Amino acid sequence: MNKICLLPGDGIGPEVIASAREVLTALPIQWDFIECGIGYGEYQRSGSPLPDSTIHEIRHADAALFGAVTTPPDIPNYFSPVVRMRQSLDLYANLRPTRSIPHPSSRAGIDLLIVRENTEGLYSGIERVEEDGDRAVTERVITRKGSERIVRKAFDTARQTGRKTVHVVHKANVLRQTCGLFRSVALEVAKEYPDITMQEMLVDTCAMELVRAPEQFEVIVTTNLFGDILSDEACMFVGGLGVAASGNIGVDAAVFEPVHGSAPNLVGTGKANPTATFLAAAMMLDYLGEKEQATCLRNAIGVCISSGQVTPDLGGSLTTSQMTEKVIQRL
Repeated sequence: MNKICLLPGDGIGPEVIASAREVLTALPIQWDFIECGIGYGEYQRSGSPLPDSTIHEIRHADAALFGAVTTPPDIPNYFSPVVRMRQSLDLYANLRPTRSIPHPSSRAGIDLLIVRENTEGLYSGIERVEEDGDRAVTERVITRKGSERIVRKAFDTARQTGRKTVHVVHKANVLRQTCGLFRSVALEVAKEYPDITMQEMLVDTCAMELVRAPEQFEVIVTTNLFGDILSDEACMFVGGLGVAASGNIGVDAAVFEPVHGSAPNLVGTGKANPTATFLAAAMMLDYLGEKEQATCLRNAIGVCISSGQVTPDLGGSLTTSQMTEKVIQRL
């Protein structure tokens, strides 16, 4: 039996997580679900957006499925629960697949994976204000350990999925120490994978090339902030944030999530698109070794999209629950 920690969070998070739970329950797999608090609502209830009990349950589950959180105004003692979760559980690899979908909003021929370092870089949380508030400083932390394991993750994943090229994306021509270290480590690691071609690219060039010809990429590996930006850019070629999923992978824990935000304006309207959460659930199934069921789920989603059985943001007329029912029927 697979123990899954559900993290509904804020906004439409509870709605899409409830839909994903229905879909997972329809599969021929035994589940043990436990729900835990995260986000602004949890902060209002318990005083912390990420209680220790939530971290404990994620750590002791086989995997976690996360909805969304609301980013509140600047209030005392509030921190980003997503960043803190990634750092506390050492979820060092963020995997963002970008695949074409059978929909007019999607370009054809794209099957790209962005592998983003998830625990350091400009999201290290080391910030300070100086000179009586007239100067603010953020420290960018790049380590040999962090660089080596994320680059190795990218090359291992490329090999496992039959991809032949990994683009190492950096800005070492300007950020000579931080990106310079990331680049040099990548060059060292690449030597261990003679069957995979490493290509390096400056991040601004990569952003341009993603717009020009996203089909050329198979795997991109890069640092935290660059990966955050490039992956959001890439998803717009295949349907946007409503169909974008990601996995946060560590040595001892994994959290899967839709990329979209909490969308408070959609709460209770029935218009929330559950597709990204379903695709995150499919990634979770892959991680759990249930690859056949992951394929079945992706195929069911694809049939619903191609037949127009989708929510309004994809041009359909179904509610969240109605689309959930259609996916289950296809299963």
